[in-house]
Amino acid sequence: MAWFRAARSISQLATKRNIILSRTTTPSRFFQTTKAVQYSSSPVPRPVPLSRLTDSFLDGTSSVYLEELQRAWENDPNSVDESWDNFFKNFLGQKASTSPGISGQTIQESMKLLLLVRAYQVNGHRKANLDPLGLEQREVPDDLDISFYGFTEEDLDREFFIGVWKMAGFLSENRPVRTLSSIVTRLEQAYCGTVGYEYMHIADREKCNWLRDKIETPESTQYDTERRVVFLDRLIWSTQFENFLATKWTAAKRFGLEGGETLIPGMKEMFDRAADRGVESIVIGMSHRGRLNVLANVVRKPLTQIFNEFSGGTKPVDEDGLYTGTGDVKYHLGTSYDRPTRGGKRIHLSLVANPSHLEAVDPVVVGKTRAKQYYSNDRDRVKNLGVLIHGDGSFAGQGVVYETLHLSALPNYTTGGTIHIVVNNQVAFTTDPRSGRSSQYCTDVAKALDAPIFHVNGDDLEAVVHVCELAAEWRQIFHSDVVVDIVCYRRFGHNEIDEPSFTQPKMYKIIRNHPSALEIYQKKLLESGQIGQEDIDRIHKKVNSILNEEFVNSKDHVTRKRDWLSAYWSGFKSPEQVSRIQNTGVKPEILKNVGKATTTLPDNFKPHRAVKKIYEQRSQMIETGKGIDWAVAETLAFATLLVEGNHVRLSGQDVERGTFSHRHAVVHDQETGEKYCPLDHVLPNQNDEMFTVSNSSLSEFGVVGFELGYSMENPNSLVLWEAQFGDFANGAQVIFDQFLSSGESKWLRQTGLVFLLPHGYDGQGPEHSSARLERFLQMSDDNPYVIPEMDSTLRKQIQECNWQVVNTTTPANYFHVLRRQIHREFRKPLIVMSPKNLLRHKDCKSSLSEFDDVQGHPGFDKQGTRFKRLIKDQSNHSDLEKGIRRLVLCSGKIYYELDEERKRVNGKDVAICRVEQLCPFPYDLIQRELKRYPKVGKGRICKLDASFANFINQISLFMEEPMNMGAYNYVTLRLCTAMRALDRGTMEDIKYVGRAPSAATATGFSQVHVKEQTELVQKALKQDPINYPW
Repeated sequence: MAWFRAARSISQLATKRNIILSRTTTPSRFFQTTKAVQYSSSPVPRPVPLSRLTDSFLDGTSSVYLEELQRAWENDPNSVDESWDNFFKNFLGQKASTSPGISGQTIQESMKLLLLVRAYQVNGHRKANLDPLGLEQREVPDDLDISFYGFTEEDLDREFFIGVWKMAGFLSENRPVRTLSSIVTRLEQAYCGTVGYEYMHIADREKCNWLRDKIETPESTQYDTERRVVFLDRLIWSTQFENFLATKWTAAKRFGLEGGETLIPGMKEMFDRAADRGVESIVIGMSHRGRLNVLANVVRKPLTQIFNEFSGGTKPVDEDGLYTGTGDVKYHLGTSYDRPTRGGKRIHLSLVANPSHLEAVDPVVVGKTRAKQYYSNDRDRVKNLGVLIHGDGSFAGQGVVYETLHLSALPNYTTGGTIHIVVNNQVAFTTDPRSGRSSQYCTDVAKALDAPIFHVNGDDLEAVVHVCELAAEWRQIFHSDVVVDIVCYRRFGHNEIDEPSFTQPKMYKIIRNHPSALEIYQKKLLESGQIGQEDIDRIHKKVNSILNEEFVNSKDHVTRKRDWLSAYWSGFKSPEQVSRIQNTGVKPEILKNVGKATTTLPDNFKPHRAVKKIYEQRSQMIETGKGIDWAVAETLAFATLLVEGNHVRLSGQDVERGTFSHRHAVVHDQETGEKYCPLDHVLPNQNDEMFTVSNSSLSEFGVVGFELGYSMENPNSLVLWEAQFGDFANGAQVIFDQFLSSGESKWLRQTGLVFLLPHGYDGQGPEHSSARLERFLQMSDDNPYVIPEMDSTLRKQIQECNWQVVNTTTPANYFHVLRRQIHREFRKPLIVMSPKNLLRHKDCKSSLSEFDDVQGHPGFDKQGTRFKRLIKDQSNHSDLEKGIRRLVLCSGKIYYELDEERKRVNGKDVAICRVEQLCPFPYDLIQRELKRYPKVGKGRICKLDASFANFINQISLFMEEPMNMGAYNYVTLRLCTAMRALDRGTMEDIKYVGRAPSAATATGFSQVHVKEQTELVQKALKQDPINYPW
């Protein structure tokens, strides 16, 4: 920017002298502080504020320097920098004679005027009238006063022209000549009214110029009568809805919008403008404050249904395969609707269900929006938009907000910008802002993304509408995030039965006497003469009539249809509908073809020599059909699903290579740095996003939420998230607790999201051993005392369970469990305790024939080729084996250690079975194995870790978790139920072999780990009886 370079030259010259003079001054006592400090505003550029310069801007070094530059320019314009050439041309050249006022203008005054304009652009929001309650007393920055620059009242009537700076707004060449008074007046209107703009932190000049053109208009925005009537109608709906609920249900919690009613007309105008700009679908996420109002007036959820829910609600009836779940409170529910816009278009709105964890829904909305863009082929990201409504306390205080913002520009996570609306109550529950954040504004976190922030007084309806429309335009033009901060208040407490005066007495004394936004706007329209009282009364009467009519109808309302989020889910079964089990084997020729495609690199591609060797080995595996390892099995699962037309998406930390350097889904050319992903080339002309593998940011909460939202849009996709280590998943615990484990029960929303959580005890210490298996099993909702219907073809056990937890031990079984996620008529989350050392274990291999659908091949059983929930002993035992003295039930990698020890001690009288699916529990297969070994009776069944009980602790590696962790408590109850049904013993007959209870998941000493593991494996196979528990 020319003017910037010119000002910098002056500042740098004066600064040199200032630095010399200031070397003897005492340094500030508050170099770093959290104390609220008032800084004197300084013109940009810095480093030294002009108010502190020893050299006046009009005198000394700077003045001499300017005069020398002017003389040089007069002699030869080419002798000075281009910026100064433009400067002198505008003020001393041809344009200088346009008027007497301008011709007398000095260069120094011009520069000062430019700095004044910039001061308003930078700090005008600090003077703006943003607080409708007038509680906030903010000090006006010095640089917004004309006297700061040496101007006096005598200069107000002088005319000035701010030259050509390749800038917009007041700094553009097409601005008319104005007096200083008119310039300051317009700056005050633009930057210090009821809207405060923050955008000067944005480094992109094009974006700043666009905003200047929108803000620094010759006149302030005015709306015609027709638009104002629409605004009024929408505000009356917003206000009367809350009044109606308060009248009918005086003691009910509803988390109303009173004090922030302008949100509703603002959102509706935003959506209308977005639709005019090409948006076809909007996904909305918000917490409970104002949610019912948004549901009713923006998303158009039927009023009869909302009122019915207030009256207690009824479960849906007369529907085949009815599944109602547990339900949720009315202010957590979501819905969707196709809404007509003011411009004559239709736009699809989806409000995503959200728990009380205020900002937890943020990444879910963004992920769902990204999925909509993929399925609608919205490559420019202009048809699908995410809108998030935040609270002031949660936006500043909850880390998931930044985790979500941080995804906004990442290639495989961007949605082309999210619009953020903050309903700023100026209090969080009972916490004042001074205790809730360290920054000036609750929105300051968004500055990290160069997002513009529009603060607006919530009592000024037209200002709210203006910034909402501006936000919609910004998003559609620049495809980046934008924030609207509606500074309002909460007329009642956190909820309607809360007493806010306990903690905010001063605020609520003012609120009690403060007029509503509707009263303020009605008064404004009446004073303007654009609308009469009879017109206002007519709208009120219409709204009240509809509300009362819908209230009467709500008494007979019957919910009949489940409200799925997307049409893609049509035909999918609820937990109470019958769904047949499907095989997951693939034709041998398809396996060979995709295997070749995924193990072949381009001829001119130069991978790392170790990676080249890996791909050569993989090619050999496919060719021979033997020795298929974990990574190849996974690749075959992905590739075959792609061939069948399904979308596959894998994300997480380091997933492209894999934490343990096993996957190498993306290969890097060692000379050019070019990337190549073989799974992008399985099909001819394959969509470049049909298979997506992407390293994520170092986030769990945000990314897991994103992938959950992505998976909810379309069931015909395999969406996976892999943790770097399994225990990192606890960084996303809110998503597991509030969404995944209970979302179907609360909100009737299914998802097939897969989690790969590396788990296993291999001496890496407490933090990298356990994926906290016990937490997932504890949240499983299957009854441990009831054996469900276990029909081999119609098995509803999985349908009726909230999710699945598996710990697979063979590449083939991993292949089938992934494909099973798609080859069924319903969706359930899948938690995989994925291995670490099995990735390269010499015995952990499968043959290609275990993947196909050919009858007679190893993977084909009575029903066909599918995932094996339990793998029986591999010693070719008959259906009735009498020579076995002990049945060891285990899970995970520990099997290979047990089998190796069994071979060493020649323990042919011990049977080892692997429980591959922990939840839901495979009662039928457990009972099958109990029947196979009739001599294994009371006192003879080893449990899990090294025996059945140890099954819990053997989910991944050695002895696995301590007794108070892992699967011990989950499996013991269910095993006992299976045994009791066959009269084969009780709880006391299950002999546990495993680690003792512990506070830490594992020891940090490798020698101790080896000792523990060895002793436990030997104990499981010893000849002597196992004495429970030790």
